[in-house]
Amino acid sequence: MTILEQIDKINRQLTAKGYKLTSQREITLQILLENENDHLSAEEVFMLVRAKFPEIGLATVYRTLELLSELHIVEKMNFGDGVARFDLRDDSHAHMHHHLICTDCGLVKEIKDDWLSEIEKRIENEFGFKVTDHRLDFTGSFNNCTSGDCKRKSKAVS
Repeated sequence: MTILEQIDKINRQLTAKGYKLTSQREITLQILLENENDHLSAEEVFMLVRAKFPEIGLATVYRTLELLSELHIVEKMNFGDGVARFDLRDDSHAHMHHHLICTDCGLVKEIKDDWLSEIEKRIENEFGFKVTDHRLDFTGSFNNCTSGDCKRKSKAVS
């Protein structure tokens, strides 16, 4: 799906919930989509947005990211570095994807497969609790970590 198709789809989601796709929201979404593997912080999103839309303010980007998070279009996450980062949700999966987080270098790899469906069924059967979403982060070290050479890079794993 192209970025324009994804923005159109998100626009329909916003409209269905009573929100408009303003130019500020659209450019913020465009930046998130162009950098979807990077787990950008609000400040990083702001700097990239501002390069294309100089009149935008930091508060507008923060409000946009918070709205997108509340509407479950993006997921707000923290990988242990004290910085909130934003990750687009993938409609092709029922739940948020999972992450491997290297505590030595900061590398974040995504796991696209959902390995928790059996656990969800067990939770529902044993506790009468219907899981509607989950997120799982694994922290540790990669065998080939060079501690620092790949700081803040991220990759998808299937």
